[in-house]
This record gives sequence, structure tokens and C-alpha cells, in this order.
Amino acid sequence: MTDTTAAWRALSASAEASAARPIAGLFDSEPDRLQRLTLEAAGLVLDLSKQSWNAAGVEAALNLARAAGVEAARARLFAGEIVNASEKRPALHMALRAPDGADFKADGVPVSREVEATRAAMRTFAEAIRSGRKVGATGKPFRAIVHIGIGGSDLGPRLIWEALKPLDPQIELRFAANVDPNELAQALTGLDPAETLLVTVSKTFTTLETLANAETARAWLRASLGQASDAHLVAVSAAPDKAKAFGVPEDQVFGFWDWVGGRYSVWSAVGLSCAIALGYDAFERLHAGAAAMDAHFQDAPLERNAPVMLALAHVFNRNGLGRPIRAVVPYAQRLRLFAAFLQQLEMESNGKRVTADGRPAPHATAASVFGDAGTNGQHAFFQLLHQGTDVVPVDIVAVAKGSEGDPAAQKKLLANAVAQAEALMIGRAMPDDPQRHFPGNRPTSFLLLDQLTPEALGALIALYEHKTFVEGMLWEINSYDQWGVELGKTLAARVLADLDGTAQNPHDPSTQALIDRLK
Repeated sequence: MTDTTAAWRALSASAEASAARPIAGLFDSEPDRLQRLTLEAAGLVLDLSKQSWNAAGVEAALNLARAAGVEAARARLFAGEIVNASEKRPALHMALRAPDGADFKADGVPVSREVEATRAAMRTFAEAIRSGRKVGATGKPFRAIVHIGIGGSDLGPRLIWEALKPLDPQIELRFAANVDPNELAQALTGLDPAETLLVTVSKTFTTLETLANAETARAWLRASLGQASDAHLVAVSAAPDKAKAFGVPEDQVFGFWDWVGGRYSVWSAVGLSCAIALGYDAFERLHAGAAAMDAHFQDAPLERNAPVMLALAHVFNRNGLGRPIRAVVPYAQRLRLFAAFLQQLEMESNGKRVTADGRPAPHATAASVFGDAGTNGQHAFFQLLHQGTDVVPVDIVAVAKGSEGDPAAQKKLLANAVAQAEALMIGRAMPDDPQRHFPGNRPTSFLLLDQLTPEALGALIALYEHKTFVEGMLWEINSYDQWGVELGKTLAARVLADLDGTAQNPHDPSTQALIDRLK
């Protein structure tokens, strides 16, 4: 393990010095600041000039990246070497969106031809559904898809559909993730079983919530259409035998691989529902945008590398300045689920307390992420951002050209995005009226998309994927496992047995009292 102690000390010292200077004043003392801290990558513009770091702080952060071996780690990632040490797996989601003809290997085993074959099968299936060549048990074309999955099997597809869906879609796409029966009931209500495709996504095909919902939805189909309704079942899983045992026709089981982490899996057949509902060409364009960001991340020098620089800005705030919370505010209603998507991507990837080799983590790790669409968030949590006792860095995402609606309203939306970033930085001094005083000096990252196209969305998601990887390398943790989700699920099975009366497990007094109330 490379010794980064000196680099971390230098970062802390630079952060302390930076904190003593107002951000707004740095534009005068650093005439090249805007040019130096504005980056373009895969069609996105990233402005980091309103971050808290001065030029020395930026250099200290870059030196940390060099000392931590980020460039070598990036090469290992793209080479398909094992980077998920606890599960002994590569993390090769980039292979899923690479153009045909790529040559990715997972731990030395070629995978690109298999990926291409799966994509071709997805295209064939999606086009057959959309064209009406493939119909349901009664001969009706499919007009709706219910996508059942949770975590990475839900958040990515749900974000993509919300961001890109037509106002009047040919095929309606609904989602059910929560085991709360209300969500599935809402997803099924009003649909015609004869026109509904059920897509179940589970890597192991054992996930409790997903199987409970899939069984209920299958019963809903069979109650109307009988056993023939199994033709309406589609599965995406790395356990095809279990999917087939569930009743899914063999030619409607789409696989993916153990080197694809759940929260990085939307590029695989996990995104099949979106590929059908949006059309496969849109899904392919999503891939192209992500692949363009992959190429930028691989090739750009650290100081002009958008994922690297965004990671360093976040680490500067998290570790250098002790800011444990970050807000994400997309000024685009279609991106309102972006913060929820990042909660899993960042907090599940990097919410770790031990290093990749099992030592206590020497540095604070993932920040807590929250957010909502602007301008809605301005009327909810922006009070805290502007005048709260904690400094909360903010990522603002804006789209220059709206997808639909009144251009004048889009201009108002953009004016708010730009003004909030400025207001957070410059504040407003009112020494005689402390209630209306804005301290300012609150950092933002500003991401600008020209339009919310599939390419731009793909690039945006890939930007944050790679940013998360860089942060994990700096913190010396494994960004690709998630053991922290296991314990609660294990105990839930015990509690369920207690509630069903099939067991009487020992619990603490508080837990036992809750179980007794619920029996």
C-alpha cells in the first residue's frame, strides 16, 4: 500500500489555508481560476471554480491522487483486474457500454463478445415487443411493462425512464421495488393483464422483496389469463435456472455477470425495460454517452479529468474541511430521482469503515447525500444551505435547453440555478439585521448539460460512477462490495418467523416489545 500520509497532511494544511479566504475573492487573486477549474467531458461542462479550494489546495488534492496511485488503479479497473477484493471480482461495467469490437477481459477472460450477443438479443426482443411482432397470450400487443426489482435493479432503470420518457409513451413503464404491497398495487392498477409484460430483475433470483412482488404479480396475470400468462414473464438474472423454475420462458431470460455490481448494472440487461419502453436506439445512445465518459476518464490528465477533479473537490470538502453532508440539486424535474440514485451509488459503494484489506479506515469516508429537484428544493432545505450552522457543499445540475414546455419557464429555471450558486458563494452582509444575513462562502459544483439526451444522461451517470471509484481509491476502501446491507436482512427473516409464530427468537426488550405489538 502506497504511503499517502504526507499527501493527506498537505491536503489538510491547504484546506485550512483555503478556508481562511472567501471563495469569491479567489477570482481576483487567481486570474486563471475560471479557465483552470472549468472542464468539458463527453458533452458536459463542469465548473469547480466556486469550490472552497485555492490554487494550492487544488495542487495538494492532485498530489494526493498521484500519491494514492489513482492512474494505476484506473488502469487496473479497465484491464478487468480484481478490484473487488472481498468478493474476488473485477468491476467491469464499462464493458457493458463499450462499442462493438471492444476487447474487455474480466480477470483475463474475454467478455466483449458475450456482452455483444446479449445486447443483440435485447435489441431483437425490444424491437419485437415494440413492433407488435411479439404479442401476449391473447394475441394483444404489449402496452405496459411492470419492472420488479430493488436497489440497483430499480434505481437506475427508474431514473432513466423518468429522465427520458416521452410525454405520451407507446409503452407505459411502471416500477415496483418496495415489499410494501401498496407499491405493486399501484403499479398494477388500471393495467390490462393481456397487454402487460412483467420484467423481474434479480441477480440471484432470491431477493426477498423482489420475489414477493414477482409472485404477487404472476398471480395477478394467471388469475386473468391462466398458465398461458407465463408468456408475459421476463427475467434478468445471473441465476437463469431459478428464473426458468419460476415459469419464465427460456428465451425470455436475460443474463448478466458476477463482475457487474448491482448499482452499476443499468447498462446490462437490467436496463431491458427501458430499452423496450424507450426503444433500443435510445438505450444504445445512453451507452454511447457513458462510453464517451469512460474514454475521457481513461485518457484525460488528472488536472483536466472531470471524474477525478469532481472526486477531489468532494474529498477536499469531506476530509480537508470536515463537511460530512452534500446536497445534489438537479434543476430539471426529469432528473428529480438523481439524488436517490447517487445515494446508492455513493453511500453503498463508499460507506465503509474498513479498508480493502480489513484495517480501520484511516480517513472519513462517504458523505451523506440528499437532494431534490430545483426549484422545489429552494422551498424546502435551501434555508439550511444558506443560513444553517453547517456548511453543506452542493452539486447543481442544470440543462440548458428544455425537453418540452415554455422556453420562458426554462429560462426562469436556469436563472434560479445560476443565482443559487452565486448566492451561496457571495452571501449578503446585513450586520444590522442578523435574521437576513447570509454568510456566503458556501461551495458548489455546477454541471451543465446542453440537453437531456440519452447521451448526456449516460455521460452524467458514468461521471459519478468514476468519481465514486476515485474517492474509494483515496480512502483505500473497496467501492464494489456492500456487506453492510446483510445484517438487517438476516434479522428480518428471524423477526418474520416470530411474527408468523413459527419461531420464538431471543431479542432485546425493545425489539421484543415491538414484535409483541405487531403479532
